Amino acid sequence: MQQLNGKVALVTGGSRGIGAAIARRLAAEGASVAVTYVSSEAPAQSVVDELVSAGGRAMAIRADNCDAAALEAAVERTVEEFGGLDILINNAGIFPTGTIEGVTLEELDRTIAINLRAPVVAAMAAVGHMPEGGRIITIGSNLAVRVPWPGISLYAMSKAGLVGLTKGLARDLGPRGINVNIVHPGSTDTDMNPADGEYADPQRNLMAIPRYNEAADVAGLVTWLAGPEGRSVTGAEFTIDGGANS
Repeated sequence: MQQLNGKVALVTGGSRGIGAAIARRLAAEGASVAVTYVSSEAPAQSVVDELVSAGGRAMAIRADNCDAAALEAAVERTVEEFGGLDILINNAGIFPTGTIEGVTLEELDRTIAINLRAPVVAAMAAVGHMPEGGRIITIGSNLAVRVPWPGISLYAMSKAGLVGLTKGLARDLGPRGINVNIVHPGSTDTDMNPADGEYADPQRNLMAIPRYNEAADVAGLVTWLAGPEGRSVTGAEFTIDGGANS
């Protein structure tokens, strides 16, 4: 039995990598899925076409995480198209690099807008539509907890902020029966951080199990949290990084 039959999910940044894997897994479990993208419509539409071809309901929505109105509109369009919203996956994000001496205020503001403000905006827009049993799941990073190299202060800061957001929202929304959790992936084999890339071996050297995640590994954990077996889990952090932070 598909555990998410009748559910509606919105995945921000769902056109590739971890977001696309989450969209595929949620759809495989029976959910209707909307994915957002910023500028490249073709990859997002390819994911949607794949899900529809497999018998699911899916659509792509252009929405830049920098644009609060666009995010709010994406939530509204999802509700209008699919009749509700049960699951919000805050996945879209950027990975700024550079030591603090070279960081500009523009980079700081953009990082906060995309990685931290946008999940707040999306949650604010979504909760008015969510019934009891709703789920908000945010993709953080194991770098929110441990920073092994220089040059990732802005990224680590933004992902650490999502931990506080998750714990606060869990308290705010718990009386309504809405669960809020955060998943912290470590090194994951995507086009942004390929397992055979130039910087892969130093990352593997940090792990207890020296193996990159597959995006599907992260999607499996997210889907469990979104399903009925995750009903008693809220305000929690789940790290999936091969033991890099152990």
